[in-house]
Amino acid sequence: MSNSEDEDLPQLSSHALAALQEFYAEQKQYTDLGGDDKYNVGIIEENWQLSQFWYTPETALRLAEEAVAAAGEGGRVACVSAPSVYQKLRELHRDDFSICIFEYDQRFAIYGEEFIFYDYNNPVDLPEKIAAHSFDIVIADPPYLSEECLRKTSETIKYLTRGKILLCTGAVMEEEAAKLLGVKMCKFIPKHTRTLGNEFRCYVNYDSGLDREL
Repeated sequence: MSNSEDEDLPQLSSHALAALQEFYAEQKQYTDLGGDDKYNVGIIEENWQLSQFWYTPETALRLAEEAVAAAGEGGRVACVSAPSVYQKLRELHRDDFSICIFEYDQRFAIYGEEFIFYDYNNPVDLPEKIAAHSFDIVIADPPYLSEECLRKTSETIKYLTRGKILLCTGAVMEEEAAKLLGVKMCKFIPKHTRTLGNEFRCYVNYDSGLDREL
């Protein structure tokens, strides 16, 4: 190739090149995850642009234990926009339960067949293998504190669940959550690794251990 042809090739700016290198490094990081490590809560960093805020390990554990109790032995659990709970469930019960993680963020595709791409704007646009009312409990944490997001996520929840619902969202959504899903606020207060501007609460539609503690 001549020098003139080399000069005709598009050149990346130093900023673009740095961004590309960062992207490839990040992709390699998630490709390299394996074994037990990939289920560690926080192993995939929060993306604030996607309104991602992870639970503390203690909250993730408490919600995972609640899911286990509610689903029963060999039960099926759906984690909708709640990856911290999925990770803790898999860490605790790798073979005892059927679990799916419904997520928009493709980084969670490292979880293989249990990862289901999910966009709340298309609430029931799900793979054929996800049958209606096929999960014993649905744990959902809608990414945005808005009536629209909760309403659309509620469509997904009602499609997936056989009955039990565990919703985690802002305290300001209490009335809307009750209207859409028939859930009531629990005493247990979920905590995140970062301090958020809005108070978060848990809501259920069944007799829950989360409502028996302050």
